[in-house]
Amino acid sequence: MDGVVMALALAFGLVLLISVSLSGLAARTVLSTALLFLVAGALIGQGGFGLVDIPSNGAFVTGLADLALFTVLFTDGQRASLPSLKEGWRLSGRALGLAMPLTMVGIAVPTHYLTGLDWTTSFLIGAILSPTDPVFASAIVGRTDVPLRLRRLLNVESGLNDGLALPFVLIFLATAANRDTDFGGIAIELVAGLVLGVAIPAAISLAWRLKILTAEPRLQALGPLAVAVILYATCHLTHANPYLAAFAAGVTLATMDRVSAEHFEHFGDLLSETTKFAALLVFGALITPERLSHLSFGDWAVAVIAIVLIRPAAMMFSLIRTPVPARERSVAAWFGPKGFASVVYGLLALQAGIPAGEHVFDLVAITIALSIVLHSSTDVPVAKALRIEPPDNLPTGRPEAQAQKESS
Repeated sequence: MDGVVMALALAFGLVLLISVSLSGLAARTVLSTALLFLVAGALIGQGGFGLVDIPSNGAFVTGLADLALFTVLFTDGQRASLPSLKEGWRLSGRALGLAMPLTMVGIAVPTHYLTGLDWTTSFLIGAILSPTDPVFASAIVGRTDVPLRLRRLLNVESGLNDGLALPFVLIFLATAANRDTDFGGIAIELVAGLVLGVAIPAAISLAWRLKILTAEPRLQALGPLAVAVILYATCHLTHANPYLAAFAAGVTLATMDRVSAEHFEHFGDLLSETTKFAALLVFGALITPERLSHLSFGDWAVAVIAIVLIRPAAMMFSLIRTPVPARERSVAAWFGPKGFASVVYGLLALQAGIPAGEHVFDLVAITIALSIVLHSSTDVPVAKALRIEPPDNLPTGRPEAQAQKESS
C-alpha cells in the first residue's frame, strides 16, 4: 500500500506542477486543470500504464472523496452570508425545490427504459446524479465580474443540494437492498448536521469576540480551518450529515465573523483546490476500459441525456417568470456539473451490496467523467458569451525588469 500511496503522491505532484504552470493558459482557453487530473489518473491507473491499482470499494477512495466534498462545501459556504442567502432565496429555492426533483425524476425515467434497471435502482441513479458541483465552472462562479445573482444561484444550489440528495440516496439504497428504511434516522442525521454546522462555528465566533482571544494576523486563516477540522470529526463521530454541516458552517462564519472568513478565503480556495484535484486523480484511476467495455448504448445515452437535456430543461423550467435575463438563465441551466457528491454517493451504492451496485457505479462514473469534460472545458467560452474577458497579462517566473524590457 505504501508503494501505491507514494506513486499517487508522485503523480499528484507532477500533475499539480503542470497544472499550475498551465493555469494561466487554462484561464484563457478550453484547457481545464480539472480535466488534466482526471486524464492523469486514467493514465496511471489499470486502464493506462498500470502504475497504481486502487480498489474502488476501498476506504481510501471513499474517505478522499468525502473530505474533498466537505472542504469544497465549507469554502463555498463562506461566500454566502445569511443576508446574501435571504436576498437570493427565491431563485435558489426554485432551483432546490423544483429543478432538483425534476432532475431526479427526469434521469430516472430514461435510465429505466434505456438500461433495463428496475425503478428503484433507476431512481437511485437519479438521486445520485441530481446534485450539482460548480467547482468545475470556476471561470463563472469564481469571478467577481460575473453577475452576483448568477454566482449566488449556482453557489447556494450546489452547497445545499448535496445534503438534500442524501436522504433519497439512502432511501433508494435501502429499498434496493430489501432493507427497512429508517426515515427517522435519516431525518436525525440531516437535522444534526445543520445544528452542528451552525452551533460549533457560532460558539467559536462568539468566543473570538472576547478581548483575550486575539489571533496574530498571519495565523488568522487557521481559525476557520480549525473549525472545519473539529466539525468534520464531530459529524463522523455522531453520524451527522457532514455536507449540510460544512455549508452551514461556512455560512455561519461568513455571517458572524466576516473578518475570519475573509482571511480564510484565499487559503480555503487553495485547500479546496488541492483536495479536489487529489480526488479527481484517484477517481480517474478508477475509470478503466474494463469498466467501460460492458456499458451498453443505453448507458451512454443516459449519461448524455442527463447532462445535455435533463438538467438544462429542469433549470430553465424552474426559472420561468423570474427576473433573470435569458443569457444568465441559459448559463445557470448548463452549469449543472456532476461532482464529488455524486462520486461519494456512487461509492456508497458500490459498497452497499445491492444487486446492480457495479452497474450503478459505472453508469455514475461515466456521467461524472463526461460532465467534467464538458463543463470544465466550456466555462471560459461561456464567460466570454457573458462578455467577461478572461484574465490576461498574468505574471511569469521571469524577473520583473527582464519582463518589462521584453514587453517594451
